[in-house]
Amino acid sequence: MDGRKGLGGASDLLSRRQFLVFGAAATASAALTTSPAEAALHTRFERSVALHNTHTGESLKTVYWAGGRYQTQALREINHILRDHYSGTVHSMDPKVVDLLFALQHRLGTSKPFQIISGYRSPQTNAMLASMSDGVAQHSLHMEGKAVDLRLEGLSISRLARAARSLHLGGVGYYPESNFVHVDVGRVRYW
Repeated sequence: MDGRKGLGGASDLLSRRQFLVFGAAATASAALTTSPAEAALHTRFERSVALHNTHTGESLKTVYWAGGRYQTQALREINHILRDHYSGTVHSMDPKVVDLLFALQHRLGTSKPFQIISGYRSPQTNAMLASMSDGVAQHSLHMEGKAVDLRLEGLSISRLARAARSLHLGGVGYYPESNFVHVDVGRVRYW
């Protein structure tokens, strides 16, 4: 049989083996060139996240990535719990934000839910909050579904901020007076 036609000849067996070897090498290489949190994102068969919205009282624990792809229904549920709690507006969150939360839970070694202070913000809500506080950016990544303000029960926010910074996956803001940490998937920066 001609192995080039994919009919199960010895050549196909060899190319399957080569594929597996190259795949294993690529995975190992990725693990060496990325942070532990990024490596966890690439080697997990399932990714889950646990959230509790402090304003609505809603909780969610869901597998949002399985079988090599994001789970549409789980992302809808995440979008709902991370909605603008002032207006009720639901917006699609960037899946990278959810990956960041997964990586942060993995880094901290916890399955406790993140207490969500703020997820998506409509432009109207963001403008209202910016008018009341200098700490709210006028062009906030919250309005793009790329940021979350959170804390974790039983963990100091200083430790949470350090863990988030160690991921190098985006921006991290430390707000001890307000008792939360801001994380986003914009450029890496800290304040």
